[in-house]
Amino acid sequence: MSKKLIVFIVLGIFFGFFIVLGIGFFMWGTGVYDKAVVAQEEVNESWANVQAAYQRRADLVPNLVNTVKGAAESEERILTKVTQARAGIVNAKTPEDMEMFGKEINTAINLAFEAYPEIRSTARFGELQAQLEGTENRINVARVRYNRTIKEYNALVRGYFREWALNFFGDGEEFDKRKGFTAQEGADIAPEVQF
Repeated sequence: MSKKLIVFIVLGIFFGFFIVLGIGFFMWGTGVYDKAVVAQEEVNESWANVQAAYQRRADLVPNLVNTVKGAAESEERILTKVTQARAGIVNAKTPEDMEMFGKEINTAINLAFEAYPEIRSTARFGELQAQLEGTENRINVARVRYNRTIKEYNALVRGYFREWALNFFGDGEEFDKRKGFTAQEGADIAPEVQF
């Protein structure tokens, strides 16, 4: 073998090694970048889900409270009429008064049971409580999922070589560490539902 051929083979192996190394680095770096983009989008989706749960609560709770209030007020009017008619019977002085108040109480009771065959405010309050609990549970699940995606994202972008690859292949795109959900001051105190 000639000396030129040996030099050519050594140089070929040398350059081939660096080409394979460069291709391997490129594939690794683009893989890290692609995974970081996916993780970043999962974080964004998780935060959007938290916001959706908050919006659901903001939309649902006032409507539920107003529905329960309306049912309770209507039932209160019906029960007030029945109670007043019953009080009239107690205060009746003559048989005619007794008959008149008796007709009033029968009318009030009939109207109550025609309009509301079942007095439902207690059930409505129970439904409201179940909806509130379900809404708070949805919010909590969304927060927990958000924090989990933050953890996975941060673990991906914080490694030294991964951070270097992201800076190199990211072309200035930011892959900063994200903070998980933290409660605001006073959030440990449950909000009151007022009627």
